[in-house]
Amino acid sequence: MSARRTELSRRGFLTGSLLVAAGTVLTSACSTDPTGAAGSGARTTLNVWYHAYGEAGTQQAVLRYATAFTKAHPDIAVKVTWVPGDYAGKLNATLLTDAAPDVFEIGDFSESLARRGQIAALDDVYGSARSDFNTNAVDSVTVDGKLYGVKMIDDVMMLYYRKSALAKAGITPPADYDGLVASAKALSTGRSKGLFLGNDGLGDAPILAVWSNGGELVAPDGTVGFGSPQALEALTGLKRLHDDKSLLLGFTTDWWDPAVLTQGVVPMQWCGLWAMPAVKSALGDDFGVLPWPSYKPGGTPAVRVGGWTSCVNAKGKKVDAAKKFVQWLWVQQADLQKDFAESYGFHVPPRRSVAATAKKLSEGAAKETVTLADRYGKHNPGTWDTAVSATFSAAAAKIAAGDGDPAALMAAAVKKAQGEIDKQRG
Repeated sequence: MSARRTELSRRGFLTGSLLVAAGTVLTSACSTDPTGAAGSGARTTLNVWYHAYGEAGTQQAVLRYATAFTKAHPDIAVKVTWVPGDYAGKLNATLLTDAAPDVFEIGDFSESLARRGQIAALDDVYGSARSDFNTNAVDSVTVDGKLYGVKMIDDVMMLYYRKSALAKAGITPPADYDGLVASAKALSTGRSKGLFLGNDGLGDAPILAVWSNGGELVAPDGTVGFGSPQALEALTGLKRLHDDKSLLLGFTTDWWDPAVLTQGVVPMQWCGLWAMPAVKSALGDDFGVLPWPSYKPGGTPAVRVGGWTSCVNAKGKKVDAAKKFVQWLWVQQADLQKDFAESYGFHVPPRRSVAATAKKLSEGAAKETVTLADRYGKHNPGTWDTAVSATFSAAAAKIAAGDGDPAALMAAAVKKAQGEIDKQRG
C-alpha cells in the first residue's frame, strides 16, 4: 500500500456515497453528512469505504450486503462510500481527519497503520473462526501477535502455460528454476519469446526469486532480509533469463492482462487468478498453472497472494459497531463471502471452508490454484510500502541487466530500505 499522501477534495470522491438504513438504500449523498438516518431509527451510522472495483456488479453487491446487515441490525445504518481514482492516497489523507471512515479496505496490509494506533485489533472479531482462515490470511494481518484486519478476498498470482505448446516442444512443466530458464529458452524461436513476466522483464520475479530460495524480504522483527546470501544468489540468477533473450518485453498491456497468452504471443506468462475466466474462454482446457519454481531442486516454490483486507478505524467513535459490521460480513456470512469472491471477477475466499464450497473453484486449474495458494502462498510483508519496494526493485533491475556488482547493489538497497522500515516502526 502506498505511503504517499495526497491532497483530498471533499467534492472529488464522495460522489459515490449511498446510505443504507433499516435494510433500505435511503439516499445518494454528495457530502460527508448522510441524510435520512435519523428517521430510520438507527442510532449509529457507519461510513464504510471501498475502492472502485473494476468488475461489474461489485458496487451493487456491497450495497446489498449493507442492506442485509441493517435488516439484522436496524440500529446501525451503513453509508457505503465508493472511492474512484487514487484510493490509497485519498484514504491515507482522510485518515488524518475527522472525516475518516469507520471501516475501510486496504490492498497489501500496512503494518504502520497498526503501530500508530490507526486500526483496531480484531482478535475478538474472529472468535472460533480464526482457525478456518488460511495461514497466509492470518499471518498477513498479524502485528506483534494481534490481528488487525480480516481478509476479504485472496488474489493469487502464478504461472500460466499452454499445454499444447510445451507438449509440442517436448517440455515438461518446470519444477525448478533451471527448468524454467531452459523451458523459456527452448520455447523462444525467432522473434517469438518463451515467457512474459511484465513489460519491464521483471514483474514479481525478484520477490519470487527471494522466496524460492528460502529467503525473506523483511523478517518479522523488521530486519531487511533480501540481502541474505540465498536471496542474492536467486536474484543474480534472474540475469540468465535476460541473457538468453527469452523474455517478451514491451507488450501492449502488462503482466496483469492475459492477452499475451490468449493471443498466442507467448506460451508462458505470470498473471493472476482473476484472468482465468478469460484464459479459459480463449484456450479451453489448453492451459495449466504452476507456482514460481524453487530456485534449486527440493526447494520451496512460491505463489504471491495479494487481495483486500477490511480494517476498523481505532480512532473513530464507533469502533464497536464497526467491529460488528466486519464480523457479520467477513466472518459470519459464508454465502456473501463466496458471492463476493466468485461472482464479480475471480478470487479465492480466505476461509478454507468457504473456498471448499465455491463452485467455480471446485475443479480444473481453478482448484489447482487454490491448492497452490494454500501450500505455497506468500504475501508481501506489512512494511513493504512504496519506498521499500521501489528500492528493492531498482536494485533487482540493475542486477538482472548486469549493471553493476550484485552484492554492492543489494547492500546499498538493504541499507536504504532498512532506514525506511525503521521510520515506519518508529
